[in-house]
Amino acid sequence: MNVVRWPTSLVVFTINFLMGTETERKFLVRNDAWRAAAVDSRRLRQGYVAIDGQNTVRVRTDGERAWLTLKGPQSGITRPEFEYEIPPADANGLMGLCRGRIVEKVRCRVPSGGRVWEIDEFLGANTGLVVAEIELSEQDELFERPEWLGKEVSADPCYLNASLSLKPFGDWAQRTS
Repeated sequence: MNVVRWPTSLVVFTINFLMGTETERKFLVRNDAWRAAAVDSRRLRQGYVAIDGQNTVRVRTDGERAWLTLKGPQSGITRPEFEYEIPPADANGLMGLCRGRIVEKVRCRVPSGGRVWEIDEFLGANTGLVVAEIELSEQDELFERPEWLGKEVSADPCYLNASLSLKPFGDWAQRTS
């Protein structure tokens, strides 16, 4: 019996090509200068049906639309992501399974440097946290950094939305004291 051995890089490329991936960098926001360039905003509500290590099952509502998203473990700033639009009634039912693991935020789109940034202003227990995200095609892709961009937090798991559903930003001061 002949065994075919594929080069590891080819296997990784093939898996990433065939499945959904998300490559994004995340930053704290230094000031409100981005507001002048914001083109829209919408209120998002997302609940975490399951959080298992770095794997998550999330339900998100955005007005009259809803999605179910499955995310896998992060490798650098890239992770597997599969997202499916679902009926809003199903989303409301799934929110009931989240056992309080809910994150609410206002998301604004802000064009800058030929790209569109997503700025999330968190609400509720995460009030005070403002994060900017940029989606990239590759992990080492270059982009212009707007002046309102602060410290990068891409590698800090505390800033993952799933983490914020478990340990809200408003509780962090109590955690570190």
